[in-house]
Amino acid sequence: MIWYILIVGILLPQSLAHPGFFTSIGQMTDLIHTEKDLVTSLKDYIKAEEDKLEQIKKWAEKLDRLTSTATKDPEGFVGHPVNAFKLMKRLNTEWSELENLVLKDTSDGFISNLTIQRQYFPNDEDQVGAAKALLRLQDTYNLDTDTISKGNLPGVKHKSFLTVEDCFELGKVAYTEADYYHTELWMEQALRQLDEGEVSTIDKVSVLDYLSYAVYQQGDLDKALLLTKKLLELDPEHQRANGNLKYFEYIMAKEKDGNKSASDDQSDRKTTLKKKGVAVDYLPERQKYEMLCRGEGIKMTPRRQKKLFCRYHDGNRNPKFILAPAKQEDEWDKPRIIRFHDIISDAEIEIVKDLAKPRLSRATVHDPETGKLTTAQYRVSKSAWLSGYENPVVSRINMRIQDLTGLDVSTAEELQVANYGVGGQYEPHFDFARKDEPDAFKELGTGNRIATWLFYMSDVSAGGATVFPEVGASVWPKKGTAVFWYNLFASGEGDYSTRHAACPVLVGNKWVSNKWLHERGQEFRRPCTLSELE
Repeated sequence: MIWYILIVGILLPQSLAHPGFFTSIGQMTDLIHTEKDLVTSLKDYIKAEEDKLEQIKKWAEKLDRLTSTATKDPEGFVGHPVNAFKLMKRLNTEWSELENLVLKDTSDGFISNLTIQRQYFPNDEDQVGAAKALLRLQDTYNLDTDTISKGNLPGVKHKSFLTVEDCFELGKVAYTEADYYHTELWMEQALRQLDEGEVSTIDKVSVLDYLSYAVYQQGDLDKALLLTKKLLELDPEHQRANGNLKYFEYIMAKEKDGNKSASDDQSDRKTTLKKKGVAVDYLPERQKYEMLCRGEGIKMTPRRQKKLFCRYHDGNRNPKFILAPAKQEDEWDKPRIIRFHDIISDAEIEIVKDLAKPRLSRATVHDPETGKLTTAQYRVSKSAWLSGYENPVVSRINMRIQDLTGLDVSTAEELQVANYGVGGQYEPHFDFARKDEPDAFKELGTGNRIATWLFYMSDVSAGGATVFPEVGASVWPKKGTAVFWYNLFASGEGDYSTRHAACPVLVGNKWVSNKWLHERGQEFRRPCTLSELE
């Protein structure tokens, strides 16, 4: 049931906003297995009910034949002593047995299993979060509602469709966030599918109710009036629509008459409405960030490209890499971003993932004011922290990073493993603490984050790039590789060109692990320079 409140003469649906949702493919696959188990349990229940009904049917057929014969000559029938005995027996015993059979509850097993599994089910917050992820993908990758609804996404293996109910739900989620732009898009999609003849429990009146108000909120009074009239054609007694119609006509009449006060009111109304076509969580750099996520970023000039090389790297004559040097590739020049190929094996990846999966929780970021780890709406993923002391594979990976970078990992943070499911992202951010965040890593006592090492532990079907909006670089996930860059110049000053983001995963599953290396312990490994920006 939807409740309504009256604001500035317009009746609108009232609802509450929900907090964010955090995707993890690992947990989603667990839900798939849970649902499969419930389907098996449901089929067992159906089979038990069918068996029960089959028994009842046999009883009914037998008794139908018997009573048909008996009613033709009741006196003659009961005159037979055997028939008289069996009649007494049936009515006294067998009908009681049939009653017990009819009353027998075969749902106990299914209900019990459902009750146990329900504790692992997603809640309203999760459902809203999944919807927000779709809206995020829609914006980032310039997808229209029809493309998403028909499941025409790149790299998909299992095509799926959105029903009218699904589209309506997406529109409602946007509505609760006062995101009238997406409300309009998804309510229009629901309306199109209804017009195309799709059978649905959602009627056009409900869709038009949300759609007309969303359009009004974006300043299109003419269209809002048209949609309201269309709603009233379907339901002439719709109380809210009748009220809105009068209000819209009143406003338009005042505008037409050129009344000054009405013009002022119209001006005020337009300033309070959401700007059409702009997401409610718009960031100043979002346009550039989303272009990079789509692979439409700044192209490096041929002259700069000629300075990028592939090479074998032995870690400055490190014994471990003299005979089997690592493969290096320059991804970008300023800031210098290096990719290491075949640097982590599939076996190591699986061990790291197995260690992380039981601990995956909502990813955190350092609060610049308190220096403590906290959750943030701009980072949508699940993460876990692994220490080198708990498993030799983690320790070996840590030492590999040290050998190849020449930096001391003893003062680095633990290996962080992150899983980005569909829609999972990390909006533009810096890894290092700026001057106005002096306490960001105070609790660690190891100085600022001097460098970042990022392992890609999976391929991604579509989306999921690591992008640097300040310089236009896009680094795409490739399983078994790692990228490395310095966050600080050798002088200790922050390199603001390293501001980066993890693009939303459009299709697939993204596993990464990263190591943040700190200043302490690097004094002789990376000596300071006299120039501030070197």
